[in-house]
Order: sequence, then structure tokens, then C-alpha cells
Amino acid sequence: MSTTTTQTITAENVIHLFPDVDSQLASSHRTGTSTNDLEGYDEEQIRLMDEVCIVLDRDDKPIGSASKKVCLSPLRCLLRSLLLTARPLPGHLMTNINSGLLHRAFSVFLFDSKNRLLLQQRASEKITFPDMWTNTCCSHPLGVPGETGADLETAVMGVKRAAQRKLWHELGIKKEQVPLEDFRFLTRIHYVAPSDGKWGEHEIDYILFIKADVDLEVNPNEAQDTRYVSADGMRTVFKDEKLKFTPWFKLICETLLFEWWEHLNGGLEKYMNDTEIKRMC
Repeated sequence: MSTTTTQTITAENVIHLFPDVDSQLASSHRTGTSTNDLEGYDEEQIRLMDEVCIVLDRDDKPIGSASKKVCLSPLRCLLRSLLLTARPLPGHLMTNINSGLLHRAFSVFLFDSKNRLLLQQRASEKITFPDMWTNTCCSHPLGVPGETGADLETAVMGVKRAAQRKLWHELGIKKEQVPLEDFRFLTRIHYVAPSDGKWGEHEIDYILFIKADVDLEVNPNEAQDTRYVSADGMRTVFKDEKLKFTPWFKLICETLLFEWWEHLNGGLEKYMNDTEIKRMC
């Protein structure tokens, strides 16, 4: 299998490599994706693809903003990068997907007072990873004031605000039940995952833990099912071949989750506020 090395994406070259990126955060942006790319998908999910994600360099520094349509279509972005840089086309595009756009994300793990983790099954209408089981909430902070941050402290606060927003949007959890100060930031994970060949994820994912008993009013356009599982229950359902899990959740389960879970009621502090980005791609 042939491989190729593409240049590092920086604030100086991002516009040349990816013309669909706006070098300014929270300003007008170009969607850049043909309407044909979204033909046949759910109307509400298409609308959400116009939300503005935070485009990053490899060190999690914001260098611009772009719509979810641009950020989640790595195959098209990679092709453009290869054409503009006159680099040879690799044998398998997905092996070099990490030379495409990188954006910021978060994953919430909500535990109840019995230390059970709340899972959701993504709706069939979702454009990426439909019908898969995953952690409580996974989404993106937006390139807008309050959710953007250039340094780690402000970025963490931004993803906590975004987490509140999406927990309400997806699961109907009121922000009063998940106050910002109760979220625990653990670490950041850099991963890449193709979805269906056209769409995928290439993210620096902020991991947030929170312990709360909450009331659910699930948005059926976002999630088709929910369940609480114990740590042992999670191990059991993970072995169920009939169930499919999102790649980021599977990655976290296979590496870090159960160690964190064991320290949920004591000792979690040693895992919190990690300044290192864990590279998993």
C-alpha cells in the first residue's frame, strides 16, 4: 500500500489548502459542499450541517471555521488537498484522511447516582454513524462566542457550554440538572473515523464526565433509544454482535473508559485536566 506525506495544516496555509474554510471564527462562512452531497437525507439533519465548527491545527489551536458539511466530508477535503499540493493520489484515501481538516468536538459521559452510564442510540436520520450506540452525547462546540477558546482553559469552558446545549437538544436534559461546574474535563483524544465513505470524523475530542440524575425528553430526530448500564453491563453489551457502536466510543471503551469509571467516586482527580492530547490515529 502506497503512502504519502502531506504538509501540516496551519493558520497560514489553511485557506490555500481548503478554500471552504473561513480564517475568521464566528463570521460568515462558505458551505462549499454541493447540495447533491446531502440529497436524500433528513431535512433537519441537513439544516444542522450548516452549523459552524472550529477548525484546528494539530495542537488544538483554532485557525478558522467551516460548516459541518465541510468538516465531515474528509474524502472531498483530502482530494482537494492533494490536487492543490500536486501530490500523488494514495492507493487508499482513508489511510491518509488525517491530512484533511481537523475540528474540535466533545464527548459527554453522564452517570447517575448508581454509577450507571447513560447511553444513546443515534437516530436513523443522522447523516454520520446512524443507528449506532454511543456515549451520552457527542457533538461539536461551534465557532461562536462562548464556545470557542484558543487556550485550554477557555476551550474547556466552551465545550462545557456546548455540552449543556446539546444535552438539551438531543435528550431534553435541562441545563439546571447539568450545571457547568459539575462537568469534569479529563483529556483530549485525537482520532479519525470514516462513516460511509463520503462522511466521517477527524476530531480533537474533549472528554467530559458528569454525575447527575436527570429527566429525559429524547429528541427522536437525534436519538432513537437510551439505556443506563453498569460497568459490567457495558462489558456485556459490548460483546453483543447485534449492536453497533460509534468508533470514538469503541476506542474510548477499549482504552480508557473502565479505568476512569473505577475512580468515579474517588481518585478521578488524577485523570482530570490532562494537558496532553492523546493521539489515537
